[in-house]
Order: sequence, then structure tokens, then C-alpha cells
Amino acid sequence: MTDPATPLPCPVCGKPMVQAYRPFCSRRCADIDLGRWFTGQYRVPADNDFNDMDENHTRRVDPDEEVG
Repeated sequence: MTDPATPLPCPVCGKPMVQAYRPFCSRRCADIDLGRWFTGQYRVPADNDFNDMDENHTRRVDPDEEVG
């Protein structure tokens, strides 16, 4: 495990993390990371193909049905 006194490296540039921009070292690196998400460079893997879903395998919720 890492020493809590040792700052972790910025995931974008590798410089030491700055608490104000955690886990990044600067606002610039935080913006670069956000831009990568917006452009699709980062993706969350999914194993579902929603185009192949069968109508019989979906659950519809009745808004009048009591929840709880």
C-alpha cells in the first residue's frame, strides 16, 4: 500500500497530485481528462447489446403500482 504522505501521481501527466484538483495536479489536467470522456476516448465496458433485447425480457413499471 502507498504511504498516505506521498501524493499519488496525476493520471494525465504523472506529476504529484494537488489536493485542490484531486486526483489531478492542475485544472488543466482535469480538463484534459474531462475532454477525453466527452470525445469517447474513455469508455465504460458493457456486455449488453440493447439492440438484441427481446420485448419479453423487459419489465415495465406501472406508475400506479405501489412502490415499497
